[in-house]
Amino acid sequence: MIRLFKHYIPHAVLLLGLFDIGLLLTAGDMAWRLRAGQIGIGIGTLADRSGMLASFAAIMLTVMIAVGVYGAEALRSMRYASARLLVAISLGVIALSFVDWLTGETHFWRSVLAYAMALSIAFLVGNRLIVGGILGASAFRRRVLVLGAGNRADRLRKLGDKAESGFVIVGYIGMSEGPHQVEEAINRSAIHNLGRFVENLGVSEVVLALEERRNALPLQDLLRIKTAGVHVNDFSSFIERETGRVDLDTVNPSWLIFSDGFSSARALSSAAKRVFDVVASATLLILTAPVILIFAILIKLDSKGPAFFRQTRVGLYGQNFDVIKLRSMRTDAEVDGAQFAAKNDPRVTRIGNFIRKVRIDELPQTWSVLKGEMSFVGPRPERPEFVTDLQEQLPYYAERHMVKPGITGWAQINYPYGANLEDSRHKLEYDLYYAKNYTPFLDLLIMLQTLRVVLWHEGAR
Repeated sequence: MIRLFKHYIPHAVLLLGLFDIGLLLTAGDMAWRLRAGQIGIGIGTLADRSGMLASFAAIMLTVMIAVGVYGAEALRSMRYASARLLVAISLGVIALSFVDWLTGETHFWRSVLAYAMALSIAFLVGNRLIVGGILGASAFRRRVLVLGAGNRADRLRKLGDKAESGFVIVGYIGMSEGPHQVEEAINRSAIHNLGRFVENLGVSEVVLALEERRNALPLQDLLRIKTAGVHVNDFSSFIERETGRVDLDTVNPSWLIFSDGFSSARALSSAAKRVFDVVASATLLILTAPVILIFAILIKLDSKGPAFFRQTRVGLYGQNFDVIKLRSMRTDAEVDGAQFAAKNDPRVTRIGNFIRKVRIDELPQTWSVLKGEMSFVGPRPERPEFVTDLQEQLPYYAERHMVKPGITGWAQINYPYGANLEDSRHKLEYDLYYAKNYTPFLDLLIMLQTLRVVLWHEGAR
């Protein structure tokens, strides 16, 4: 994987994206040449249309990221990828037409966009059939050797067996005598020279998946392997990189303290984040005021009670604040006390069901962003009643409050909506990854991919 602004991007995704950029530029240029030839005007130089082509490719790529074209499912399913590509290119053409209308210019002719759309779809689908198939082959995956043969090693085996995995495990070494959970593991005593063994297998990374490190860590062997240019990683760091979450089952305080993350450079990121929040929230409040007003009226007509409701949530450093949302449940929804929302929750009104699916009920929270109590991106703020229980049952739950809560977040785009302790545990793993690694780049990715969640109702309830 490539680490970009503290966030890991799979090699396959990066290479596929680079090919896509080249093909989008080619499609845009061919569309212009085709239309210019039809109406008998000069083609002009490539430099003359370089700005137009760059804008076309940039907007298309942005929309492709937003709708999930580079997600794990799209990388392993041609049918899924084609559907997402069709939606992305269509939305991109609409966005380019809107840009022309907004600026009053005619950089993107409708006829040229129509040709560019058809060519882009053909090229990008072809790219996935040819290049995507090659990138999915094991030859393009990192070759990993696992030291360990217990539960952790078995978890790595299951992770590596997934079609979207970016690595292939070439062997397991049991560092202790006795039965192994991974049956194919080789006993360390059977290997005379571990460094030579790693070299012969063409290993690019060694992962320590030991259940107990005391008196089992082969320090001299690992030193030789490391100095030979092979990357050595511990289990928790490997899981964080491959899954985008912090593994609560194996992480410990020393790992959180000494691993990369929570750096002082985040002060600059926080300042940039606040500037964006102020500008974006003020703009969004102005633009969506009519939408909020219309649905406030519909809510009043649909059920008894106020259109808005105020609720206490836990924010930065554990401080309470009030959020305002469009009411989506009956007024007696919590007559028996605070409850998690459930699937097909009977407390949700007819209008409430719709506004939850398209996230319109979240729009008034933009006021909390403008005031500085929330950000656009961050862990979702929970009720104080839930936080008290979750802090007692889940380790490191309080650490998620070291960043501002958000309207959308890393957990929201990576994990389906959940309403029990196990779901809260999984979402906390993603929240800790965000709190540990957040940068403006990661915020941008999350905001873009929130469109995917809205379009396909992933996680919405």
